[in-house]
Amino acid sequence: MRKLFPALVFALFSTLTLGPAFVSVVAAAEELPSSAPLFAATLSDLDDKPVALERYKGKPLVVNFWARWCGPCRAEIPELIKFRAAHKGKIEVLGIGIEDKAESAKDFAKAYEMDYPVFVAKEKGIPLMQAMANTKAGLPFTVFIDRNGQVIQKKLGLIKKADLDAAAVLLLKN
Repeated sequence: MRKLFPALVFALFSTLTLGPAFVSVVAAAEELPSSAPLFAATLSDLDDKPVALERYKGKPLVVNFWARWCGPCRAEIPELIKFRAAHKGKIEVLGIGIEDKAESAKDFAKAYEMDYPVFVAKEKGIPLMQAMANTKAGLPFTVFIDRNGQVIQKKLGLIKKADLDAAAVLLLKN
């Protein structure tokens, strides 16, 4: 507690004396990534055909990176399916599998009834996640992009309904 006390005093003092300027500096410390690497990517669909992701530019997006072996990835799929159904035509959900083979990803997507566009990243997956500010390439990883192509939020870890609902408000705002 003795070591934390000076930090707490500094935080309180800074907030009271510097106000919003201090908060802005803190917020700027965690800049959101550019969506450019995503829209520049060409990944394989579940039939192993190339798809340029620039085709999704101009649409509000929930981009979810996953892998078959990832337990939390499996757990969040039903929530993503429900979210897409609730926002059909307004927000698109994209799944990007950190997988090497389209066939195994296709079997997985069918087993989990993933009714949204799913892509296989192959060797591009980890570099793409890292370019999207997931430097440790952890999964699951979700990025929210508004219709102007701005990343408005990102989350490393299990996505829940509350996360998706909060993001939907921001995605539909513009």
